[in-house]
Amino acid sequence: MAMDANLKKIRVGVIGAGHLGQHHIRIYAGMDGVELSGICDTDMGRARSLARKYKTNAFSDYRQMFGMIDCASVVVPTELHFAVTKDLLENGISVLIEKPMAKSVEEAEGLLSTARQKGLITQVGHIERFNAAVMALDEIPGNVRFIECHRLGPFKKRALDVGVVLDLMIHDIDIILALVRSEITSIDAVGVNILTDHEDLANVRIRFGNGAVANLTASRVTDKEMRKIRLFKDDCYISLDYVKQEAVLYRKINNRITGKLINIKKEEPLKKELEAFIGCIKSGERPLVSGEEGRDALKIALQIENAVKQNLKDNA
Repeated sequence: MAMDANLKKIRVGVIGAGHLGQHHIRIYAGMDGVELSGICDTDMGRARSLARKYKTNAFSDYRQMFGMIDCASVVVPTELHFAVTKDLLENGISVLIEKPMAKSVEEAEGLLSTARQKGLITQVGHIERFNAAVMALDEIPGNVRFIECHRLGPFKKRALDVGVVLDLMIHDIDIILALVRSEITSIDAVGVNILTDHEDLANVRIRFGNGAVANLTASRVTDKEMRKIRLFKDDCYISLDYVKQEAVLYRKINNRITGKLINIKKEEPLKKELEAFIGCIKSGERPLVSGEEGRDALKIALQIENAVKQNLKDNA
């Protein structure tokens, strides 16, 4: 549903002012055509401090913002995504939900149903889709044959309510689904619990109906950070570094493999993501990563997670 063209500014609220939520707040506060109308957090000291810094209002209950905002970023623990987002949608507020969209596919379907009934926008925070290097992949022709992803990093005391599949690997799952666009025929996954009750390291091989294969590894207990994807197409190979926002295109020329750095304009992916969200609020257009894409990535992530758990059980 497009906003009234005469409305001067889109009123936005941020629910959850933790590490990531603070970046949502910072970006919205500096965005043209947007009014940061409220910050909500269970820690009122934090909410008030940020509200003073960005000259807005602080709330301890997101429901206090009903009637004050047109849209909101939901940046709370995954277990709260469904309840908070459903409340917002039922009160006419479009949402950007941080990934994973919900705890279950059933919850995700429930949110999509409510959004459709209300004619509202739902976008899911798969930030890597807005990485300039990833967006450059769309300009390279050819069928995807093989994908290899590594998303590794040191242990951080955040997102510990989910395992590494829903915390990290889901980003690459979303990108792979967008690149391959074919039905999945098999999933083979393994994982290990190291520092938490959930899997902290996982590997999966996904086979698609069109013959493409994807191999994904994710770890949150690795000493050094690595976020890379290697993509093999019909007649070329692309090596992409998410962190550096760099990609190299390799081709076979005169029986030699030559590499060329792809020309990429580096930008802050979260800023591009939030600008896209606000753009969809204004135009009523479907987001690049809509609720449907968020649900699809969640569905595959949960299948991988279940395969990891079954493998651990079988080998106990």
